[in-house]
Formats: sequence, structure tokens, C-alpha cells
Amino acid sequence: MTIVASGPAASPAAGKGVGPLLRAWRERRRVSQLELALRADSSARHISFIETGRSRPSEEMVLRLAERLEVPVRERNALLLAAGYAPRYAQTPLDDPALDALRDGIERLIRGYEPYPALVVDAGYTVVAANRGVAMLLEGVPERLMAPAPNAMRLTLHPEGMAPRIRNLAQWRGHLLAQMEREIALHRSDRLRALYEEVAAYPVPEEPPGAGPAEPVPYFALPLRVEHGGRVLSFVSSISTFNTPMDVTVAELAIETFLPADRATAEYLHATAG
Repeated sequence: MTIVASGPAASPAAGKGVGPLLRAWRERRRVSQLELALRADSSARHISFIETGRSRPSEEMVLRLAERLEVPVRERNALLLAAGYAPRYAQTPLDDPALDALRDGIERLIRGYEPYPALVVDAGYTVVAANRGVAMLLEGVPERLMAPAPNAMRLTLHPEGMAPRIRNLAQWRGHLLAQMEREIALHRSDRLRALYEEVAAYPVPEEPPGAGPAEPVPYFALPLRVEHGGRVLSFVSSISTFNTPMDVTVAELAIETFLPADRATAEYLHATAG
């Protein structure tokens, strides 16, 4: 599947000034002013002055505090703007020629993972690339859920999507909704909140006969158990992101790969691809 560009995730306006925004991030991380000061090689007094607006932090201090608080790259730009500085991190469209090498590398990576499924999503779970393993799992999904910009959460949880074929839907749905809740707390995205409310409201299809938590295999992680071609395939997923990104678009990409959780699944995928 070709990589496609997607729209940016919403970022809150920085109308409160940098002090209250930094305090909100510190409280979200459950870090005291003293602890943050020690991490940033500053003083609790200076942190307090910044948060109350009595002191204007330098650009370097804003970035240092943001790094110590693990603030997402998009939100670091918002902090800089609130402090009166220019954004530091670019937001390059994914189809920009400047990201040709990145797109090529991603395509090679997910193709090399075949016949196992692998896909790439942005911060709103829009699928920007996927391999043939994913296409196999999506067989039978209506075209209206696939275009123009398929969303991984809709494809998985929509009652006309994969949901009726997921044998442990209650568990997997709970896992995905909890994952989205963590992302909402981290990014404060209105777009992501709207998506969460949408998919959480989907009616849950009845689980097919034989569904349930009992498993003969001692799985090492929660598996995705999905029916395909009269068989039940089991996968465990892994999510990778880019280390030390300097671009908002790149920072918000996530590569999710699905590893067979048992030998029967692996053999089936190889036989189907062969």
C-alpha cells in the first residue's frame, strides 16, 4: 500500500502563556518543582517564577524543560510560541520530496516484514502505509471504510470492519481504547478525542462461538485472535517510533508490526503468501 499524506493533529492554542502550560505538563507528569529543577539544572525558585509569569524563560530553557518533561514535539512548538519564540520543529507533509528517503525506508521495512502484517499510522491513527499482510486481514472490509484515508481504529472496531471476526474482541477493544486514552492524555488532541468517542460508541458484535479468554497456549502478551479463511490466527503487536525526531510529522508516525503468536499462524501466513 502506498504511503499517503494525512492532515495534522490538532494542537491546543497557547493562549495562557508558557508558565501555565509548563505547570500543566509538570503536573501531568507528577513531578514537583524541585524535581524538575534538579533535572533541568535550575532552581525550584526559578521554576516557580516561570510558572507564575514572574520570569520569562529563555528559548533554551523552554526546550530543556520540555525535554525533561517528555513533552511531545508538536507541543514543544506550542510552548515556544507561548513564550514568544519561533517554533523549532518543522512539520513537513509526508508526501514532500524532503521525506523521500523516509518514505522509501518505511516501505522497505514493512515489505520486508511480509508475510506478517505491518502498518504505519499517524497521531490520529490514519493508516499511511501497510503491507500485504494487513491487506489480507482486511479482506471483506467495505470500501467505504478503506477510502480515502483509512483509520486503523475504525477498521478494527467498526461492526462492519474486522470486529465481527475478532475472537477476543472484548479484550482487544479494551486494549485499544486504553491505548487511545493514554494518547489523549499525552497529546491533548481534539481530533483524537473525537475519534475515541466515535469508536467507543460502536455497537459491539456478539462474539462468535468458541470465543473467550481460555487459551491452550501460554501467550506472553495479549494476542489479537482474528478469523481468516476458516482459521483463527493469533498475533502479538509491537509499536515502534522514531528516536529523537526533529520534525512533527516524523515524531507522530508509529510503525505497528504483528508477530505470529503460535506456529500454526506463522505456517498459515507463509503458506498463503507462498
